[in-house]
Amino acid sequence: MTSFSLVMATRGRAAEIGEFCDSLLAQHRADAELIVVDQNGDDRLVPVLARFAERLRITHLRSSVARANHARNLGLRVARGDIVAFPDDDCLYPPGVLDRVAAAFEADPALDLLTGPAASPAGGLGSGRWRAEAGPITVENVWTSVIEFNLFLRRPVALALGGFDEAMGPGTPLGSAEGNDLVLRALHAGRVARYDPALLVVHPDKRLTDVAMARARVYGRGFGFALRRHGVPARTWLPFAVRPVGGALLSLLKGRPRDAAYYAMSLLGRAEGFVRRDAPDGRIHRAMAETPR
Repeated sequence: MTSFSLVMATRGRAAEIGEFCDSLLAQHRADAELIVVDQNGDDRLVPVLARFAERLRITHLRSSVARANHARNLGLRVARGDIVAFPDDDCLYPPGVLDRVAAAFEADPALDLLTGPAASPAGGLGSGRWRAEAGPITVENVWTSVIEFNLFLRRPVALALGGFDEAMGPGTPLGSAEGNDLVLRALHAGRVARYDPALLVVHPDKRLTDVAMARARVYGRGFGFALRRHGVPARTWLPFAVRPVGGALLSLLKGRPRDAAYYAMSLLGRAEGFVRRDAPDGRIHRAMAETPR
């Protein structure tokens, strides 16, 4: 039977971790471990995790480094499951998600990575543009196929790829697209990645919210950086430059200056990331070693 290691980087949340644990219990899989990498400076998670100590396999790690990818890599080093995943600290697993993932990997020994879209708590798909069709992930369609909290990898593959790029992701100047970068590095290494539109993970929909507005530029910067790093052809990256322009203009016509500012900041960030001198570097990372537990 396929086993799982779920690595959750967390900072600033508590109740949401309990809600995720409830959703994990609802998977009814005794072969799933949860590795919580706690970046808080207090003990807010101790009582939350204590409630589940007898019912879930939980490893509670501490990190003073406030970067999501640093935390994810810490957890990856101590993971022991066949499949690793990186749920956000505010997402939920619908019933049957882990069974669906296990069945996919067991049915295809050549499969290395499996992804799916975000689902909104209100129903339908969540933030981002998501392709409708299932199938292989490529350089062209990775941008509509990957989100970090719905990314499942065989653990030896994740280690061989060197995990996530710690210069990217939340807590860095390149605040997004670290999942796209990881999948593209896997493709560059000849790994097999597939997208399943029916593989849903629930996550708050933050489109055009105050939270999205505050991070639009830094998230855009990570996206542009990943586009440039992997030599994405113009036919693929050009729409990502045009769409924010259209979104800003349409928002202004509708009398929504805040939304227009969001699109403008996204475009500025994408341009900043795309032109960084170090963007073409880093397609290959050194393999990661396990840490004894």
